[in-house]
Amino acid sequence: MTDRLRNNLIAGLIVFAFWCIFVIPVMAADPIVTQSTSTSTVDNTTKTTTTVKTNPPSAISPSINASNSDLCVVGVSGAVQTQILGISSGLTVRDMNCERLKLSKLLFDLGMKVSAVSILCQDERVFRAMKMSGTPCPINGLIGEDAQAEWDLNPKLVPRAEAKPLNKGAWLEKFANGLIAVILMALLAR
Repeated sequence: MTDRLRNNLIAGLIVFAFWCIFVIPVMAADPIVTQSTSTSTVDNTTKTTTTVKTNPPSAISPSINASNSDLCVVGVSGAVQTQILGISSGLTVRDMNCERLKLSKLLFDLGMKVSAVSILCQDERVFRAMKMSGTPCPINGLIGEDAQAEWDLNPKLVPRAEAKPLNKGAWLEKFANGLIAVILMALLAR
């Protein structure tokens, strides 16, 4: 037998012995099983209070379009909001002086100068200014001194700024609006 063959047989015997002693017993052994049992009881009581603080809903005033400069109205709107109630309102108010100026300009543009001045003379301020300048307002087709004589004969026709008494419906409406405003302010003061 050669040395090489003998060395191979010894090496094979060592490998076989290694397998028999270390590997085969481990492969044949039962796996390790670990069992554990756990019991737990959790008692949890939680008391939670949630407070939500938010802004109240908004009462939004209606928008009134005043971008067209040819209108002689002024828009007025407003809104009030409390935690409970919200109110908004809007209205338009005719501007009589604006209407008077537009009518006067239209008549002047049409060549009716005396009519244009007559429309402006319906305002007490213009009437007094015309009288103070020595050019009284026209009346019944008369101008100049003849117009002044006619105005002197008819003083009731002279325009006056006078306070108009409120009718019952308008008075009740203003009273109701004031009462609502007072109630809303009381609610806001809380």
